[in-house]
Amino acid sequence: MTLVHRRAAVLLLLLAPWVAGAEETTYALDPVHTRVMFAVSHAGFSNPMGTISGTTGTLVFDPDDWSKARVEAEIPLQRLELGDEKWNAAVLAKNFLDAQAHPVAKFVSTRIEPIDATHATVIGMLTLRGVSREVKLDVVLHQVRRHPMPPYRRTAGFSATGTLSRKVFAITAWPSVVGDEVEIRIEAEGTRKRGGAERENHDDDTAPPPASTEMPAPAATTIPAAPASVPATPP
Repeated sequence: MTLVHRRAAVLLLLLAPWVAGAEETTYALDPVHTRVMFAVSHAGFSNPMGTISGTTGTLVFDPDDWSKARVEAEIPLQRLELGDEKWNAAVLAKNFLDAQAHPVAKFVSTRIEPIDATHATVIGMLTLRGVSREVKLDVVLHQVRRHPMPPYRRTAGFSATGTLSRKVFAITAWPSVVGDEVEIRIEAEGTRKRGGAERENHDDDTAPPPASTEMPAPAATTIPAAPASVPATPP
């Protein structure tokens, strides 16, 4: 090996840790497009579903290395919705979720177990009603790319599922009516946070997509515009 080759090899070794973490990006959870859904047995007759909107938090993620991912999320329990005001109030009451004393549930990941390019198991601590217990989520990555709608930010989208026992969180009211096992489903989107180092590692994803260089179609083949009653952008 020549001296030049040796110096090049040393330089690569020194740069390796930086290169490995170059694509690690921090995303802010989008509270509009992130939602927690749950279902639990109602006296064995059905499994009513509820949702909680408004989750906030951060996700540090490199799609090429799931093992280094980290997530922290805060779930505002007062946003719980079961479709009935009386049931909402009953579930948020002191003898159940006690949302007045503990208005936020918090999840902090502790380790990630990658499965393949789009699947992983995320283990973390969930704090609910003042009690912290480990929970496990099966996570699917849908995609990481620049969002097609303004402001065209780089976005990561996930689904997650899991189960938990309400008893381990000291939620023991109505044992003959409400089941113990709670099914959880989470739909989440995270938008890349802007920062100096991150902006150097990614394209400028705040500008509109470049204009097409293709020739316009002949007038006879132009597709008519959508009717005015159709919304211009989705929620």
